[in-house]
Amino acid sequence: MSETTGASYAAAGVDIEAGDRAVELMKEWVKKTQRPEVLGGLGGFAGLFDASALKRYERPLLASATDGVGTKVDIARQLGVYDTIGHDLVAMVMDDIVVCGAEPLFMTDYICVGKVHPERVAAIVKGIAEGCVLAGCALVGGETAEHPGLLGPDDFDVAGAGTGVVEADRVLGADRIRTGDAVIAMASSGLHSNGYSLVRHVLLERAGLSLDARIEELGRTLGEELLEPTKIYSLDCLALLRTTEVHAFSHVTGGGLAANLARVVPDSLHAVVDRSTWTPDPIFDLVGRTGDVERLELEKTLNMGVGMIAVVPLEAVDVALTTLADRGVEAWVAGEITERGEHTTGAALVGDYAS
Repeated sequence: MSETTGASYAAAGVDIEAGDRAVELMKEWVKKTQRPEVLGGLGGFAGLFDASALKRYERPLLASATDGVGTKVDIARQLGVYDTIGHDLVAMVMDDIVVCGAEPLFMTDYICVGKVHPERVAAIVKGIAEGCVLAGCALVGGETAEHPGLLGPDDFDVAGAGTGVVEADRVLGADRIRTGDAVIAMASSGLHSNGYSLVRHVLLERAGLSLDARIEELGRTLGEELLEPTKIYSLDCLALLRTTEVHAFSHVTGGGLAANLARVVPDSLHAVVDRSTWTPDPIFDLVGRTGDVERLELEKTLNMGVGMIAVVPLEAVDVALTTLADRGVEAWVAGEITERGEHTTGAALVGDYAS
């Protein structure tokens, strides 16, 4: 009489014990993000946030956003570095939320893996938690999903969703922008988390460069450059709102500077950004030169050195630049708002980059 072994979740590739171990490892990092409004701890079915804290608002509006970090996760996988990609995730979500003037409140994450490696998952959450601290929000929960057969043992992806709050009569946007407003650019920390499909295609596939190769013009290895975390501007933007008048913010992500700035410019006006006011970091030239990528294509895909834009009245420029400088943010006046002509669009880049 033969003995038959029944199927099991473990035999199908899902390790529940490893998932439990990952949760235990990440708890200390999640705890560092807690705000006073957060109730309970990690492990519940839902994160709890005390909404009575919003009573100080006359008419609170909740702002929400969700995003991922695209194919940058493959760079982290290849290098075996997992504790920085979370910064990118928080930046992509919370810097979208702050654009309308909202204060980031809390965030949840979703990590999908081919196989749960507890220390690896905990490292990813560590990066998310650190990013939440930089954004001033709490990490109130998340999900780790194991998908054997769909993802390889070392493959993973991350996504997140966040919530913020803003007073109804303080929402920023196109209706506040006026002719003569100044366009203030805030420097990016590099490629951030957009355009990596182009970057990987050009540098890794076509040029065959190694992530371990030291690139002199970058001053470090290619992998270190490509894994540089996205700068998180949330608290810097909120500081501007406390110290001076701001009409709009624009988070420069997929689509580039001009396209994202155009999203907050009214139909009757035009934003002119002068390329000669800054020099993009060497990584942008490396991608363009190596792949023979036209400048317009680069500018439609990459941030070209500008991660966030603030549109402010001309008289607010000095205070805005001082506030950002005091916070260690490199910023400059990059353009202005003008009347829209017959052949102009919402925003355009003019001139040549400074050498």
